[in-house]
Amino acid sequence: MATVIAKSDGEAPARRWSWPRGSRLGRLIIGLNVLALAILVIGALVLNELRSGLVNARIDSLTTQGELIARVIDQAATVGEPEPALNPYYASDIFQALFIPRSQRARLFDAEGKVLADSFVVADRVEWKVLPPARKPGEQDEGPGEDPVAKAKADRARKALDDEVSQALRGTMVAGTRLSENGERVVSVSIPIQHVRAVLGVLTLEAADVDEIIAAERRALLPFILVAITATLISSILLHRLIAEPVMRLARAADRVRLQGARAISLPDIARRNDEIGDLSRALEEMTHSLSERMDGIERFAADVAHEIKNPLTSIRSAIETLDLVSDPIARARLLAILQNDVNRLDRLVTDISNASRLDAELSREAPKVLDLVRLLAEVAHLYEAQLRPGEAPGSVRVRVFSPDAATPARLMARETPIGQVFRNLIDNARSFSPAEGEVRVSLNRARGRLVITVDDDGPGIPADNLETIFERFYTSRPKGRAFGGNSGLGLSIARQIVEAHGGELKAENRTDTSGHVIGARFTVDLPEARE
Repeated sequence: MATVIAKSDGEAPARRWSWPRGSRLGRLIIGLNVLALAILVIGALVLNELRSGLVNARIDSLTTQGELIARVIDQAATVGEPEPALNPYYASDIFQALFIPRSQRARLFDAEGKVLADSFVVADRVEWKVLPPARKPGEQDEGPGEDPVAKAKADRARKALDDEVSQALRGTMVAGTRLSENGERVVSVSIPIQHVRAVLGVLTLEAADVDEIIAAERRALLPFILVAITATLISSILLHRLIAEPVMRLARAADRVRLQGARAISLPDIARRNDEIGDLSRALEEMTHSLSERMDGIERFAADVAHEIKNPLTSIRSAIETLDLVSDPIARARLLAILQNDVNRLDRLVTDISNASRLDAELSREAPKVLDLVRLLAEVAHLYEAQLRPGEAPGSVRVRVFSPDAATPARLMARETPIGQVFRNLIDNARSFSPAEGEVRVSLNRARGRLVITVDDDGPGIPADNLETIFERFYTSRPKGRAFGGNSGLGLSIARQIVEAHGGELKAENRTDTSGHVIGARFTVDLPEARE
């Protein structure tokens, strides 16, 4: 069956710089980035700590300034003994002579809470506000006192100022924030003017520049906020295009493999990327390619199995059809022997096919571990010495193991059961070709960090054209005189598959003498030695 490649040519082209509809990962990337940025922006705009620090700093500044002014007024404008009093004329003159910044407002109150001086009046400062809309002809002028909201605000501001002055007249300095008559938030400090213990008046200093400073700080942050928002949106869109969209394409390609029966994933533009997404794409391509090859192998294996099983079934059917027509006892016995041989052959085929089909599962089920190959080969050879194969005479074929240093373990990282099956299959194959009273020699050597195991026999050797063919499934070539169907042809194929699964190599060659004559066959297993 031909391999079908799932290509991305038929995909609709992605729209550039569009909101990632259908991409939950893309929306999550953009949402989290914007949320984190929004938290920073809101925190910068609120500026609670900066505002609190500015208020405290302004209170300290106004307190220092007010105490100085109050001390000067106390020393220069206090009259009367033993009951002191504040001379309003001297106090006003001193108040006018002192410098009051335009961003501040200073007011002087007497002991009754009446205003003696106001810096806005001294500096001819005019308080302004937005005028109401122009009246249409015939409409009555409602006047400023008719606006209930403005009137309520003004009343609250005057009451807050009166409360602050009253508290200061009791000899306590008052500092904090309140609303002025025009609705601005101001930092206010009210300092009592005391002579000894008598409170002669109150000096109130106000500063309304805190909100202006905060607004200026916010305006200064706006360019940086805009740059941060732009950078966040660009990075979010790039992350969406570089991560979310490729993952979605890989998911759609995987769905095509699952739903449409495609055999492999092919997204070259993603696979060329030198990052984790490229690694994922290449891994998926290799995985699906490996699965495709395995499926092809399973199909070929099924076809081979059907062909191999069909032969003995055909022979059995022919013998059964002929059996009723034969009356000669000798001929009937011969047909029954053929039937018995074909049944045994079919049973052997089914057993070997079952073992071959379970090989991949066994290789994945058993975890590799460090084995002593010298010990393993000795145990395999001991099995052939302790148990004779059915129908064999004692001492028919000997199995000997040679190792240059049996005391030094040959460490191999492998699965014990499958790797033991490799050597049993090779020894069985060598014994089947060895002459009576022959010998199979298993040798172990080390070469450049590799373990090299050879299995030699004294049989007729292997035809030069069949040195690779013998590893194909169901291939068998027996010497003349051997019973037909005695072997399934799967032993060497299974052995090579196990060796390759362990990162090794299995090959066959002929042994020759000095004159070039073939004196037997040799199978060589090359496996990596485990590092300590």
